[in-house]
Amino acid sequence: MDIQALNAIAVKMVTPGQGILAADESTGTIGKRFDSIKTENNEDNRRDWREMLFRTDKAMTDHISGVILYDETIRQKAKDGTTLVDLIKANDSIPGIKVDMGAKSLAGRPGETITEGLDGLRDRLAEYYKLGARFAKWRAVVEISHPDQYVGMTPSDGAIKANNHALARYASLCQEAGIVPIVEPEVLMGGHHNVARCHEVTERVLNSLFTELYEQGVKLEGTILKPNMVVAGLRCSMQPSIEEVAERTIKVLKDTVPAAIPGIAFLSGGQSNEIATEHLNMINKVGGFPWKITYSYGRALQQSALFAWKGKTENYDAAQAAFNHRAKMNGLASLGQWTAEMDAASNA
Repeated sequence: MDIQALNAIAVKMVTPGQGILAADESTGTIGKRFDSIKTENNEDNRRDWREMLFRTDKAMTDHISGVILYDETIRQKAKDGTTLVDLIKANDSIPGIKVDMGAKSLAGRPGETITEGLDGLRDRLAEYYKLGARFAKWRAVVEISHPDQYVGMTPSDGAIKANNHALARYASLCQEAGIVPIVEPEVLMGGHHNVARCHEVTERVLNSLFTELYEQGVKLEGTILKPNMVVAGLRCSMQPSIEEVAERTIKVLKDTVPAAIPGIAFLSGGQSNEIATEHLNMINKVGGFPWKITYSYGRALQQSALFAWKGKTENYDAAQAAFNHRAKMNGLASLGQWTAEMDAASNA
């Protein structure tokens, strides 16, 4: 393990004004996205969609530091024969790879999951390195039960520990292979919980994560954290202000995340495009933390471009314009320089 090389990659991934494009949707997940635009979910369409994004030079060069790929995508070639990995690298962006095998039911813990994929991971990482990946991502999922559900409330300490132990083992294997791990412990925002409950659970999850990372010998200088923001569940009737989300998110991070971590790249977690940008901007506007804080967005970067594209070649320019816009807005938010007026004006 060359920790200096890993640190250099991690630092580049959180270059000021840039963030990470999560283009690692599974075949099933991207199928749901394509359903929304009445486009067939086949290999050629998946390739064309991602090629279009990676050829959006302004967005990729100025605002995308890295791209998380799916196993199919890291092996694909563009229509002209160029590998998609080389398209990404041509814009001075770093190719990455999703390596987990998804969340499955956790035995003995009804309603909770464990992310699988550790078996054979060492060999898969070696292959992905040869294919060009220099960072990887593993997502753990934490669900908060309904406030009225007092029996079997989630998340349990056992499920948190199991998922963070897997994240730490994955991270250690990545660093052994010369790959920067993104560790993603996502507290889901789809429930009824209020922002205070999310605050408490996120703090528990992150405290546990860094204990596990330490015990597995993971070097924090070569690691990127991809957490959720501290928000209320979507079904909660009391939604916090943008300012409260920023205040609580920063407090949780300061209370749990060591300064050795080079950067934090937030997931959007189901927030709308604009709200994800506004939350990120406010966090950076408040500031006062030791890490670079940016984005690792999927839907929040791609959705407007997807609706502009509609699976049709003639909509290529409109889709790239939409992608350029959202990438620029999030780049500004990662500097604390975004405004709603700027967003509306440049999207007009």
